[in-house]
Amino acid sequence: MYSNQFGRLQVLDARFMTKRVARLLCLDDFEAAAQKHLPRPVFGYVAGAVETNASLADNRAAFRELGFIPRVLTDVSKCSQQTSLFGHHYAAPFGIAPLGISALYAYRGDVVLAQAAAAANVPMIMSSSSLIRLEDVARECKGMWFQAYLPGEVSQITALIERVARAGFENLVITVDSQVAGNRENNVRAGFSTPLRPSARLAWEGITHPRWLFGTFLRTLVCHGMPHFENNYATRGAPILSPSVIRDWSDRGHLDWTHFALIRRLWKGPLVVKGILDPADARIAREAGADGIIVSNHGGRQLDGAVSPLRVLPAIVAVCPDIPVMMDSGVRRGTDVLKALALGAKFVFVGRPFGYAAAIGGVDGVSHAIGLLFDEIQRDMAMLGIARLEELGPQRLLRLNGRSP
Repeated sequence: MYSNQFGRLQVLDARFMTKRVARLLCLDDFEAAAQKHLPRPVFGYVAGAVETNASLADNRAAFRELGFIPRVLTDVSKCSQQTSLFGHHYAAPFGIAPLGISALYAYRGDVVLAQAAAAANVPMIMSSSSLIRLEDVARECKGMWFQAYLPGEVSQITALIERVARAGFENLVITVDSQVAGNRENNVRAGFSTPLRPSARLAWEGITHPRWLFGTFLRTLVCHGMPHFENNYATRGAPILSPSVIRDWSDRGHLDWTHFALIRRLWKGPLVVKGILDPADARIAREAGADGIIVSNHGGRQLDGAVSPLRVLPAIVAVCPDIPVMMDSGVRRGTDVLKALALGAKFVFVGRPFGYAAAIGGVDGVSHAIGLLFDEIQRDMAMLGIARLEELGPQRLLRLNGRSP
């Protein structure tokens, strides 16, 4: 009975969301729509950063400081943004960054993101702080990437890496900027906590956001039971309401490059390090066997005041000439993607906007968001006067204070 009721609600909601999503014209529009759709605590978790939001703000400011120098009367009738990475030819130079607990704000969020990414032929990195078993997501899509927060013990690290390999993930991303949890006081002010604590305020937020309550939260409980953190370890983790969730995230302070060396021995496929901002660390990672680097400040969600990845990108590219350097944090427009590529990035990843798209529109929402960003890049390439991404370089940019980037 409950499944049938949820099924009818889903059909009605899908029709509403299709019209709603079609009116969204850029990635920023998804944030405004998601703010209306999601309870304040849940939206606060996705949108929030740490402390003063200095890094969150600087991620956007760094892009605004760069201007383009376009060329004209060049043949741009056949622009192509196809990009090769780790032996795979992707349709565009961007992918979906790892998004924690996406199944809390979008029904079957990790599956939705993976399906939309596969349909568009762009990569999606599944987060280990997810509420759906990694094996279930891997069965949906081939060629997946998996992002791991390393457990604290060598035996746990080994077991997790072996589990990811058995599931069929091709690329492994190790996040290294989460030694301790960031001071996300903004989340607390919004009413979100880890573990999630039931309260009158949270109940009221659910009641006043019925589409999320019935279409995501209650539907998940009825169809799949209480969400657990499924992938931090080789075994199932704690439910989102359990106090032991805190212990699961508090044992990484002692990790060092010897643990990375262990992973390099265990993992046979492409191995990427995410969360590097210092060229010295990039050099160490490369020499330790990393196949790629994602320059990232965790979307401003870890160290407040950490420099924007775009600012240090050229220096990191310079010390890693023979492996792909990628970046995330703050990418919202096609022009942002092209600025990062011009400074030497091989690829960029986008997080929050695709999470918002999944929340309000499921697969169709994410597909629409991917299409918008793809179209922006295609249009921007033509107006910049390039037909291939390889034509980009720092000579196409100028800092707005007049200096070269």
